[in-house]
Amino acid sequence: MEIRLSDHFTYRKLIRFTLPSIGMMIFMSIYGVVDGLFVSNFVGKTAFASVNLIMPFNQVLSGMGAMLGVGGSALVAKTLGEGDKKRAGCYLTMMMYMLGIIGLLFTVLGVVFIRPVSYLLGATDAMIGDCVLYGRTVLAFSIFMHMQYQFQSYLVVAEKPGFGLFVTILAGCTNMVLDALLVGVFRLGIVGAAVATGISQCVGGMIPFPWFLSKHNHSDLHFIRTRLELRPILKACGNGASEMLSSISGSITGMLYNLQLMKYAGEDGVSAYGVVMYATFIFIAVLLGYSNGSSPIVGYHYGAKNHAEMKNLLKKSMILQIVTGASLSGIAFLLAWPISRLFVGYDAGLMTMTLHAFHICVLPFLVMGVAIYTSSFFTALNDGLVSMEISMLRALAFPILTITILPMLFKLDGVWFSLVGSEVLSCIAAVVFLLAKRKKYHYM
Repeated sequence: MEIRLSDHFTYRKLIRFTLPSIGMMIFMSIYGVVDGLFVSNFVGKTAFASVNLIMPFNQVLSGMGAMLGVGGSALVAKTLGEGDKKRAGCYLTMMMYMLGIIGLLFTVLGVVFIRPVSYLLGATDAMIGDCVLYGRTVLAFSIFMHMQYQFQSYLVVAEKPGFGLFVTILAGCTNMVLDALLVGVFRLGIVGAAVATGISQCVGGMIPFPWFLSKHNHSDLHFIRTRLELRPILKACGNGASEMLSSISGSITGMLYNLQLMKYAGEDGVSAYGVVMYATFIFIAVLLGYSNGSSPIVGYHYGAKNHAEMKNLLKKSMILQIVTGASLSGIAFLLAWPISRLFVGYDAGLMTMTLHAFHICVLPFLVMGVAIYTSSFFTALNDGLVSMEISMLRALAFPILTITILPMLFKLDGVWFSLVGSEVLSCIAAVVFLLAKRKKYHYM
């Protein structure tokens, strides 16, 4: 039987409904990891460091797709909960219009400024060519990356998370096959890795588009002829601002980590950090996928003013996030050696540094899910301000605090432990916000 947003959700039903979203996030993370894996093993550690150095800048630009996708889907889910299907379709169409306009603008700006930004991020003369080449090639496909992020959210609202998972798996397999051919066989280097990523994003971004127009779409959500309206667009941007700012803030702190690592360990430090980040993205994807997949359910019941179900969703979701986080921490610790060897086994010193960093950086999984889910929860409640505050603390304020102070005390180990400290502080802040807003939204 199909699961509807209006249902009462047990643990089993929550897991079944969010599993495709979790799968989508995992596959997106995996095919990002494959890029790094092929670059590191077939092009070398300098090229690998270059890709990792410029990656945060590309993530800044990708934040727009996350904002319109998550923020817009929260507004659409709430509108469906209120019973207005036509208006929900209008909102969906408006978000796609805006994505096209802003995505094109960001692509042009990114291509123009990629070289000075690379130097600003600490690129050496040996790295600058690879940074610019990889960055510009990926940016040429960025509009499709935005579409892929956006459709992931809207397919969940349309109660078709399984279709979203299929599209993501197809895009991921496309990327993996093309990486093997372009980088491994034809030896096109970082250009091959960037083109593989770009083509896979075309697959992920374009396949869902005709479905929302098709007569075979029997969901409550369709593209509808409409004109742009400022108020719902601003509302969606406000809802999703936390996701965009989280992406931007995470990128800024990623730049700071790279600068500190260049200071204390040089290119090897950036490469070790890249391996840890690639690998942990896969584990974090489980927590993010659940939060994104369950968000439309919360938005629907909030729109329907079903406070009892909101309480049920918050309680069960927090338990699931905490248990999952503890499990992920243990699994990641056990897999640290084989993953590190897979990426940098060709360099003994780099391998030792990466393994040490890995064992420290899996600890935040124990508490990370609380802040991730809480931010998503408030986005679903259409309270973009609180969601943004939580995201800014988690992705910017606390990391800057810890990455500034701890390396002065513990040098390179301080960089790794700063990731742990910032997540613990974020968990505490999330709990404070939940307690402070419980009477306003009646979820406790």
